[in-house]
Amino acid sequence: MSLLELDGITKSFGAIHALQGIDLTVAAGEAVGLMGDNGAGKSTLMKIIAGNFPPTGGRLRIEGQEVHFHKPLDARENGIEIVYQDLALCDNLTAAANVFLGRELKKSFGPIRYLDYRNMYRRAGELFGELKSETRPRDLVRQMSGGQRQAVAIARTRLSDPKLVLMDEPTAAISVRQVAEVLALIERLKETGHAVILVSHRMPDVFAVCDRVAVLRRGAKVADKHIGETSPEEVTGLITGAIEHA
Repeated sequence: MSLLELDGITKSFGAIHALQGIDLTVAAGEAVGLMGDNGAGKSTLMKIIAGNFPPTGGRLRIEGQEVHFHKPLDARENGIEIVYQDLALCDNLTAAANVFLGRELKKSFGPIRYLDYRNMYRRAGELFGELKSETRPRDLVRQMSGGQRQAVAIARTRLSDPKLVLMDEPTAAISVRQVAEVLALIERLKETGHAVILVSHRMPDVFAVCDRVAVLRRGAKVADKHIGETSPEEVTGLITGAIEHA
């Protein structure tokens, strides 16, 4: 049984048909690369899976159970977390504070409630250790590299132990060394049984860590193939329209 199953997902904005009957499955421990040119429908599909808005038509299932998301919290409660391209981190806070942002641990002393920094630092440190990241809980985000920032964003998703992590262009605008760090984080998610959907324009990244690649063009899925059964040249042709379907 697939962890995530999309069946005939459509999305229209007035007269604009952004998605046209998308079918997609993702299994636990599997990474699927989602590729396509600008305007192909990748972001729209990710936002539907993440609960930002509902599809116009089609069905979404988690572990065989049909679900309906009306807000991001609905997706989170069903084990789906998303790491946006801009990461949505607070530069003036520590790594641990960003991991727990909006979900802070608290203690009570009589009528007084206060933040439990000790346990937040401890748990954040455990998460960074699980991800094999050198990021430290007390480091300020504004002093971090792009790879370390990604580690903070991914650790934040791990806080709720999600079944599926959506990643939107995680290796855009960072150095080669930092790209390697992020790809290692994705491999670590797979090893621990998490499913990943990776949206990326970077062909080498998709072929390095993904098990399958799905290609969207003008709101339709034109390919869904195992990495070993395709090539960067074929995927490029599918993205541009030089190859119609595969």
